Amino acid sequence: MRALCGAIITAGALIGLGLTALAIGTRYAEFARYDTNPNNYIVHWRDLDGGLAYVLVFLSASAMIGLGIAFVGLAYHHERRHRERLHHEAQGQGRVLAQ
Repeated sequence: MRALCGAIITAGALIGLGLTALAIGTRYAEFARYDTNPNNYIVHWRDLDGGLAYVLVFLSASAMIGLGIAFVGLAYHHERRHRERLHHEAQGQGRVLAQ
């Protein structure tokens, strides 16, 4: 369940990051036209609006946290299944199916 929750959090954050990328692209599509250097097509961090920068940082942090939860949840799940298998083998409850 932990891994599933982490995957859902990560999926939501990645969808949000995609929408944020579209918003930044829409907002700054004409940015290079008004720049003094015509070869400069890069929007720097200092040029972003405060709201877009906040959303970008928040969703990036959410994606990292969601990935962490998913990996820790999977590791915990595999450890639990290993302990259950050892318990069944120690009890002599017959053959345990291979995974």
